[in-house]
Amino acid sequence: MLLAFTNMNGGKKMKKSISLLLAVFVMLTVLSACGSNSKSEPASNSGNKPVTGTTDEEKISGEIIFLTNRTDMIGNVYDEYATRFKEKYPDVDVKFEAIQDYDATLKVRMNSGEFPDVVFLPTLANSEFPEYFAPLNDIEFSSDIYFSELRSHEGQMYGISSGASTVGIVYNKEAFAKAGITELPKTYDEFLAACEKLKQAGIVPLASNFKDKWPLDVWVYDMPSLTGEASDHQNKRTETDTPYTLDNAYGKSWGIIRELYTKGYLEPDVNSTNWEQSKKDVANGTFGMYLLGNWVINQVIENGAEADNIGFFPFPVDNSGQAKAPLNPDFFYAVNKNGNVPAAKAFIQWLIEDSGYDDFAGFIPTLKSKEPKLAQLAEFNSFDVKYFEPAQPLDLATEIQNQARLDQASTVQEFVLSKDPQSVLDKVNKSWAKARKDLGVSQ
Repeated sequence: MLLAFTNMNGGKKMKKSISLLLAVFVMLTVLSACGSNSKSEPASNSGNKPVTGTTDEEKISGEIIFLTNRTDMIGNVYDEYATRFKEKYPDVDVKFEAIQDYDATLKVRMNSGEFPDVVFLPTLANSEFPEYFAPLNDIEFSSDIYFSELRSHEGQMYGISSGASTVGIVYNKEAFAKAGITELPKTYDEFLAACEKLKQAGIVPLASNFKDKWPLDVWVYDMPSLTGEASDHQNKRTETDTPYTLDNAYGKSWGIIRELYTKGYLEPDVNSTNWEQSKKDVANGTFGMYLLGNWVINQVIENGAEADNIGFFPFPVDNSGQAKAPLNPDFFYAVNKNGNVPAAKAFIQWLIEDSGYDDFAGFIPTLKSKEPKLAQLAEFNSFDVKYFEPAQPLDLATEIQNQARLDQASTVQEFVLSKDPQSVLDKVNKSWAKARKDLGVSQ
């Protein structure tokens, strides 16, 4: 109001403005006095409405844009989501934008100061989240959720996992039968024997999607957790100038995929692999297996496989016979703090509670009270799996990695293809040591 009145000019207008201001002040004082004897009512959150600092439903309105990596859902599934969400929030228009090379592209847009309302958290230190994102603690869910602390800083939650998953071997049962594999491998030696049978039957044993690079993240994060039986290996890198050695969790894990490559158990030309085509190849039995999360199972089925023909078992990283697997979050939803925050929070709550995305994606639901519908998870768990949950990431590890400009998936590629894998580790360790020194991290 003061801004409105100070824009008026002239003596008469100024006197009139002051009179109006005094009148309004008196009226507000009276109203305040009248309401001082009544107790404040708690904010209502009926109907699973998000608590966003307001009880005014009209404020959940406007347009929001969700930046996604799921290019395959544009123009079909996402259209359905927009329609269904609008039934609950008629004043909100949801739009979707899909991009590839998600992490790098999003960071560029964040640095420009302009990015969409709902995104997946990029690879930043947790301490950097408040600079870009709104806290999400006030979203009320119908039950506890997985990984609520994993993307938090100083008690504030900045990311909510879109789903949970584990990693293992997704396989085509008919391909296994054609190759004469009658029992699923429970040791690494048995796994190599199964790969050889598939190869002899004219079936590519394992789709690595080597060229696309991002599928190699399982060798960066998941397999080292299993070979080292600890999920904090990424954090432990901060303690040394040589985090990558042939005899530690990284070298052992990368040695596995290197062996699969040298034995001819991956695609004939790993430098020309194609992610979308690989789903068709596993679906029709041209390829026998993936080493990926359970989220890929529904995508294989969508590409022509009969659901009953796709199975899932833990990857035997050693000869112990103990089934091991990670329990991982998928991408974390986040809200641009300068965007349409109330509508964005409402949309994230709807995605978790009502969208059915976890079933569509083949996830273990984020809500702990919700049972997964994916039948293959029952087969997987029949192996009496020892699960490893992720460790809270250390900001220092992320800072050193960014300072070193280290792309670990690219390092896996170099390690596999190099005639001298030790030289690859030496190069990466040199960059890592320099980054530690530049950041003042003592040995």
